[in-house]
Amino acid sequence: MKTRDGVTLVADVYRPADGQKHAVLLTRTPYNKDNMAPIGMKAAQRGFVVVIQDTRGRFNSDGEWYPFKHESADGYDAVEWAAALPGSDGRVGMFSGSYVGATQMLAAIAQPPHLAGICPVVTASNYHENWTYQGGAFEQWFSQSWTSGLARDTTTRLVDESSNARLGEQTLPLTEFPVFNLGPGPVETGAALTKKLAPYYEDWIAHPIYDDYWKQWSIEENYQNIQVPALTIAAWYDIFLGGSLRNYIGLRDHAGNAEARAKQRLVVAIGGHSGWDRRVGTVDFGPEAPFDENEIIVEWYEYLFLGEQNQFADSSKPVRIFVMGKNQWRSEAAWPPPGAKPVHYYLQSAGKANTTAGDGFLSATAKRGAQDGFVYDPANPVPTVGGPLCCDSEHLPPGPRDQREVEVRKDVLVYSTPPFEADLEVTGPVTLDLFASTTAADTDFTAKLVDVAPDGTAVNLTDGILRARYRNSTAKADPIEPGKIYEYRIDLWSTSNVFLKGHQLRLEVSSSNFPRFDRNLNTGRDAATSAEFVKATSVVYHDAKHPSALILSVVP
Repeated sequence: MKTRDGVTLVADVYRPADGQKHAVLLTRTPYNKDNMAPIGMKAAQRGFVVVIQDTRGRFNSDGEWYPFKHESADGYDAVEWAAALPGSDGRVGMFSGSYVGATQMLAAIAQPPHLAGICPVVTASNYHENWTYQGGAFEQWFSQSWTSGLARDTTTRLVDESSNARLGEQTLPLTEFPVFNLGPGPVETGAALTKKLAPYYEDWIAHPIYDDYWKQWSIEENYQNIQVPALTIAAWYDIFLGGSLRNYIGLRDHAGNAEARAKQRLVVAIGGHSGWDRRVGTVDFGPEAPFDENEIIVEWYEYLFLGEQNQFADSSKPVRIFVMGKNQWRSEAAWPPPGAKPVHYYLQSAGKANTTAGDGFLSATAKRGAQDGFVYDPANPVPTVGGPLCCDSEHLPPGPRDQREVEVRKDVLVYSTPPFEADLEVTGPVTLDLFASTTAADTDFTAKLVDVAPDGTAVNLTDGILRARYRNSTAKADPIEPGKIYEYRIDLWSTSNVFLKGHQLRLEVSSSNFPRFDRNLNTGRDAATSAEFVKATSVVYHDAKHPSALILSVVP
């Protein structure tokens, strides 16, 4: 197809063999359309025309690749083109996940007339806060691993266009011959190479606050412009869990018409970018856990376009979640579940909560307490162990994993409940209200919710981070005064987990989670432009004036 500005985009089309007209399921991917043949075959066999398109500047499609930039216009054009294809009945639904969720949301905001539904899977709601940054900290592992992966196709395209042995034939000594050239001029390395292969990466780190660069393609500020039903698929341990849940709530409450608001559906499975198998990370979640993403997508459109009375037909239970611990699926009337109530677990200690050998504990009542301190050294940050990661699982494995290697560090404060005498279910948002000070001009505070088994295995559930200067807003830096106590509200997103009888609930507090997030240098300057750093001593307060507390959504 030709876009409005004349760029050629290429797609594969799958059609039922009956020669009739059918609704179209469209997906637009930067990850190579050839990899999506299974869903094309499955949906065509179930009565849909399926269109799988390479996005602009990727694989077989022409043009320049720059994330988000062209997805509204190209998505609009692709929907209208697909609606007019032979075999189409004029209705178009979009589907698939991660960046492919962005291609749907941004297209839906543009309101193509023939778009009738979307199915965004494990995707973000704001490409600043829950894509490139979180709590003001740079999502270093995701941003760098995702960019590196995408740069492979970009490199191939540039090499195909410019590789020529004659470009280096005059090179002496012969050992300096460039095996390929990325265009004319000297062979680039480092920042120059990144600028050529992934200019958006430089733009991301040049815009650490939520400014106009990010607002131009914000989903959260445009829910009212989306006028179609959506099945939002999220996953515990997924890097975009927070954004997926925001998308569901935002569209349920603010989509552009009553029908769209009434037909919002949410499924929260286990895995996502961590995989859909029953075993995610190091945990076996049982026989109910496996999740067939392609099957669910087809069932959604069988309900929406073909009128099938399947799991999505019951508007009284629009939410379906997988409850960990019990390892069972459950349908709900809303998200968060109506029965969940906020419960405070107050941080307590005698002043030595460092490591699991310390005296930190969680209490249902606020008491007069001491304070806990630790030294954060950017040269020796707390390592990332599992969690909601993307995209190089070989080098940094995602998902639930034993945290005991982290909990023996002196720069990690550990607070635990006694073993539970009965099961306790936590389903819904998780927040840490933390009162703390630091000797630094700026630092980070991290929090991690952990389920501890009777044998001592400490499995992470969810976590969060907050950069001190963004404690009030990610749209404006508000410097701190070293030594002054501030209140920090750290968003740990959400979870659904039953802490079984005999298990403990644990909170870890520190200042780093590297390389998932970039290291705060403690100087007030960004790692984007500075390499100097200093150690910082931080103090967590939990007394009558500073009741630091973990706030959980508890289901009676």
